[in-house]
Amino acid sequence: MEQQLFDRFHHYFPGNNDDIRVYFAPGRVNLIGEHTDYNGGYVLPSALSIGTYMLIRSRKDGAFRLRSENFKEHPVDFSLNELVYIKEDDWGNYPKGIIHELMAEGVPLTGADILYYGNIPNGAGLSSSASIGMVTAYGLSKLAKFPMDKQQLAFLCQRMENHFIGVNTGIMDQFAVGLAEKNHALFLNCDTLEKEKVALNLGSYKLLITNTNKRRGLADSKYNERLEECREALKILQGINSKWTNLSQVPLSDFEANQDKLTPILRARARHVITENARVLQAVRCLQAHDLSTFGKLMEASHVSLRDDYEVTGKELDALFEAQRAVKGCIGTRMTGAGFGGCTVSIVHEKSVEAFKTTVQRIYKQQTGLEADFYICDTGDGVTERTEEVRL
Repeated sequence: MEQQLFDRFHHYFPGNNDDIRVYFAPGRVNLIGEHTDYNGGYVLPSALSIGTYMLIRSRKDGAFRLRSENFKEHPVDFSLNELVYIKEDDWGNYPKGIIHELMAEGVPLTGADILYYGNIPNGAGLSSSASIGMVTAYGLSKLAKFPMDKQQLAFLCQRMENHFIGVNTGIMDQFAVGLAEKNHALFLNCDTLEKEKVALNLGSYKLLITNTNKRRGLADSKYNERLEECREALKILQGINSKWTNLSQVPLSDFEANQDKLTPILRARARHVITENARVLQAVRCLQAHDLSTFGKLMEASHVSLRDDYEVTGKELDALFEAQRAVKGCIGTRMTGAGFGGCTVSIVHEKSVEAFKTTVQRIYKQQTGLEADFYICDTGDGVTERTEEVRL
């Protein structure tokens, strides 16, 4: 794939191929710990082997020319004095915002020709936005010989999404895309940012991602709605203990003793966050003990909580969930991402993968009229340069 991209780069930007650098940032899947990140809770994502490639060659005239193999009809060009959000620039606002943030950090940028190619399905909840952000930040900082570690770049990408794009994301996506390692999950406390690598030994099982192919039309509005509901629940619970600064700090026993102080909706939202945190902690212990069976049961309990208490699944994700959990060889499945469309993540025995896909596709189409897409994914490393290995 990378070699083909050299030809495409030369098509868009004729010149010396020896000056082209190649960078790659993965997508990510969150194995468990959903809608806990902005509540200061625990998450357990892994980087994937699919992601975003960036080929780049520096310029000296302050111009940036961006092309994407995924949006061929939509080139984006601008200069260093035109770093403003423009709705019509669509995908190009993400790298533009990164350049804006890098300039604010004092990174000496002089322009570049850039080609992107992503094999993450857009709008599927696998963090294509963090992937394009991190690969741009990493590649441009390397090209400028400006030392920034991956954690600094993760915070920079989060600031870009919060302020330039206007989406109130947590830090999980950027940390996973930047810092995760192959064959590991990243156990992250989103409050303290303490992190730990946890070995992900799947043995004869595969990580299988299923895309509903339902664009997440409600995800952004419902995300903000849930954010406000969690803040409201926390405010009431702080009347019991003012030291709690986020819902994830509330012990389950204290919540259960005082849940009658909350409205039914706020009670359900808080219950999801608090019990989901407990599930993540138990899931980490399961991976450390090589207990995939219990890990799978925790994944399914997570989906049920997201469906019943947090109400962010929707009929498409629920149809996949019910079809997948019934297939022999699937030991765990759940929605992943913001919800209202996007993807599920399942752990399926390698001998059951084809039967899984056939059965789930048939049931899903009967129930929704939509075709599902399946991705058998390996875990991968965080953002990296690939120039030398491509040239070998």
